[in-house]
Amino acid sequence: MKLATLRTADGTRAVRLDGDTLVDLGYADLGELFAQDDWQGRAAASGTAYPVEGADFAPVVPNPSKIVCVGHNYTNHIKEMGRDLPSHPTLFPKFAETLIGANDDIAKPAETDTLDWEVELAVVIGKQVRRADERQAADAIAGFTVMNDISLRDWQFRTIEWTQGKIWEATTPLGPYVVTPDEVGGVRPALRVRTVVDGEVVQQDDTGTLLFDPVFLVRYISTVITLKPGDVIATGTPAGVGNARDPKVFLLPGQTVVTEIAGLGACSNEVVEG
Repeated sequence: MKLATLRTADGTRAVRLDGDTLVDLGYADLGELFAQDDWQGRAAASGTAYPVEGADFAPVVPNPSKIVCVGHNYTNHIKEMGRDLPSHPTLFPKFAETLIGANDDIAKPAETDTLDWEVELAVVIGKQVRRADERQAADAIAGFTVMNDISLRDWQFRTIEWTQGKIWEATTPLGPYVVTPDEVGGVRPALRVRTVVDGEVVQQDDTGTLLFDPVFLVRYISTVITLKPGDVIATGTPAGVGNARDPKVFLLPGQTVVTEIAGLGACSNEVVEG
C-alpha cells in the first residue's frame, strides 16, 4: 500500500493511493492511523475519494513524537567527508516543526547562505517498541518514505554537535507516501536514491549500501527510547552533498530540488526567499 496525509478544505486526511485517486481512511493523518493496533486492516477501508492530480500533500506524519536522524550511514558519503567508518550509528534529533509537505516550498532562512540537500530513506514506525529484537524491529516498520534533510552547514558546524543546523523550522520535506515493505522488497530494501537540482543529478546511490540498515536502526534506537507509531527514522544520506564539493555549492532561491527514491516517489521543492 501507498499511504499519505492529504490537505483538504476540511483539514488533513489519511488516504490510500488507489489508481488515480486517494481514498479517505477515516483518520486525520497517518500518525492517527498507525496508532491503531489493526491499522493494516483499517488502511484497506473505503471512503471519500480525492483526485491524485493536484493533491496537496502534508508531511506523511505531521506530528511524530520524535524524528531520529542518522549521520554517516553510506560508505561513500563517510569517505567524502574524510571520516572513518563508525562502529555505532551517529544520532541526532529533528522536531515536527521542521517538516513540510512533499511539494511545499523551502524557504531559505535569511540567517544562512549554506543551504544544503540530503536525500534520505525514512523509516516510519507502525507499532510501539522498546528494546526490540530482530523480529519485533521488523514488525514495527510500517513503511518507508522520502526525506530531504535540508541542512544549514554554517550553523551545523558552529559546534561539534550538529543539531542547530538540522532543526530549522519548515525546512524538511517528508513524503509524499509511506510505502509498505511488501511493495519495496521487504524491511531491508535496496532502492535507488538520488537528488536532482535544476535538472542536474547531484546524489545517487542505493539503500542496499547502508552501513546500518532499517531493522538494525529500529533495534538500536529502541534500546535507547521507546519508538511509537508515527515516529520517523531518517537513515542518512549518500555522497554528493553540496558542502563536500570543491568548490562548495549550496541551494539558492529560484532553484528546484528533487529528492527521489525508486518505488517511494519524490519530494520536489522550490527554494524561495525566507
